[in-house]
Amino acid sequence: MSTLSIVGACGAHDWGTVFLRFPMKLLTAFLPRTFRLLAGLVVVSAFTALAGAYPSGGPYGPQACDYPLPKVSGRIYFVSPEGRAGASGATLAEPTSLASAIDRVVTGDAIVMRGGVYRTGDLEVNQGILIQAYGREHPVINGSLVAKDWIRQKNGLWRTKWPHLFPGKPADWWRRGSVGRLTPPYRFNMDTVFVDGQPLHSVGWEGELDSHSFAIDYDSGTVYIDVDPTKHVVEITAHDGGLIRTIKPCHGKVSDGRGLRIRGVSFTQFAYRALEIEGHEPEGKADPSTYGKDVVGSLLENVCITKCSRVGAYLRGDDLVVRNCLVSDTTTEGLYILASNNCLIERNIVRRNNVDDMQGYFPCAIKIFNQTHNVVCRDNLIIDQRHSNGIWYDVGNVDAVVVDNWFEGAMTGFFFEISKGAICAGNVFVDCDEGVKVLNSCRVQVYQNTFVNSPATFERTERSAVGDHFGWHPSTGPDVDQRVGHVFVGNLMVTRPPFEDAILRIRQSPVVNARLRDQQMKRVDGNLYVREGAPLKAAFEWGPAEGENVSIPYASLAALRAAHPECELHGQWLELESGCFLRSWELKDYRPLAGLMPEAMTHHPADFLPKQALSLLGLATSDGLCPGAYPVAR
Repeated sequence: MSTLSIVGACGAHDWGTVFLRFPMKLLTAFLPRTFRLLAGLVVVSAFTALAGAYPSGGPYGPQACDYPLPKVSGRIYFVSPEGRAGASGATLAEPTSLASAIDRVVTGDAIVMRGGVYRTGDLEVNQGILIQAYGREHPVINGSLVAKDWIRQKNGLWRTKWPHLFPGKPADWWRRGSVGRLTPPYRFNMDTVFVDGQPLHSVGWEGELDSHSFAIDYDSGTVYIDVDPTKHVVEITAHDGGLIRTIKPCHGKVSDGRGLRIRGVSFTQFAYRALEIEGHEPEGKADPSTYGKDVVGSLLENVCITKCSRVGAYLRGDDLVVRNCLVSDTTTEGLYILASNNCLIERNIVRRNNVDDMQGYFPCAIKIFNQTHNVVCRDNLIIDQRHSNGIWYDVGNVDAVVVDNWFEGAMTGFFFEISKGAICAGNVFVDCDEGVKVLNSCRVQVYQNTFVNSPATFERTERSAVGDHFGWHPSTGPDVDQRVGHVFVGNLMVTRPPFEDAILRIRQSPVVNARLRDQQMKRVDGNLYVREGAPLKAAFEWGPAEGENVSIPYASLAALRAAHPECELHGQWLELESGCFLRSWELKDYRPLAGLMPEAMTHHPADFLPKQALSLLGLATSDGLCPGAYPVAR
């Protein structure tokens, strides 16, 4: 089979080279309107670009680059894993250590990193500097150390004393009464043991050990494993952070307020987080001019962040850009963006968050939190998130944009909660428990997405700022009676067994049902619902409902229209007892087949979609547009 390879350097010791291989037939559905060859992209067949907006097909994640020496206003420090702290770092022949360079840099300087493994961490900088790889080399900042002094016990286990332990406790908002049976207390400790680069899972005591786990006695500082360390490389976390862009004074300097720029560097195996950009966060409803200004203009590009015990990166500050990065194998969040405005997150791969299946911590691949404005997530791969949500805007966010992303295997793909205003367009949702979930929010517009065995949910509850478990959080979003104005237009929703749930759910809680009778949905129209195989028992849920019911199930689109004639004036329902509506489930080619697309679905008025949605989708008109993210496969 012909393939396209997306190649990105993530460091020889940690991940080697990342290869993502897509079948050629699938990629013909992904290509952007203008195809550009990028470094690290190898094309082995010819393609024809297609009109419309949808996941581009790449390149995603870190790209192999040959970095020239940067042009900066300050000086360049060369560093290497073997660099001497006392060396000048002025030339390649006399590299200094990374910690020494971090201590010396000022605004406008650059650090150029030679390839290799830097076993260090807890580095702090408060200057607007550039850190990048040298040429094609792969620097890896590793937060663990090799454990060598092991003792074999009579019971066959191995033990060692370890001075760098990070015991932890659950956050004060964690609800033990709800999830304490699902998450054992030792899961909140932050240490990890790695065997030949692969993380082991924590257990509570030696009796539970096997070759894939470790146990720690924190009273004695002893680590136990059931693997022969003389035959493997065993590492244990030694730092709880890699690089912190602090806003506090450090190294005799005060913060200059400028962002940190990092290119082509990998971070791995930290006990808490790899990166953090500090900044003040509001605790209550606030004007966006009052936060996000401590550190402005940070950039992460071609960066790998992997195998961190909690979060990949905490990021704060306006004008942040995260582009072509890989974030993988974290626990609570991959990327955590807080109280920031005008940010762009694009062409990243974020996979395998919540690897420990920690319950009660609201895990998310990308969490966007606390009154962000205008944060755009565009053309990312959010995959392998079985125990995690995908992209989650939570608490007071305004005017989010989520376009052209691929979500697969997540609990919820796009989650928008306690927030105001979002456009979700041109995305593909595959095998998500919920493709889209809108909760206690207003003005969410969902256009031209493809949902594959992934339902959409719009819901409101009585949750408010009065007596809430999280205090001020609900006060930053719309009041209970203002959670309206949602739009669901031009989407393609395709299901087949084993999926048996309702595909569009409009819900509200019993308390809200007793007091609010207005509709959450401003417009539901032009969607195509396709069922392959046995019919669904209830295709839709809709509330508010009369009496005590919070929502009413409807078996068909006709039944929904009869109860709500304002809905789906241009929508259609299609059932296929046999055959497929999509080109290839097996190759994940989710373009609709031309012969099965209802003719009426391709003849909408030119203004069927608003101008803002058309602009985000890269379209001039709605004329000829069919439902879903992709054009029809010919």
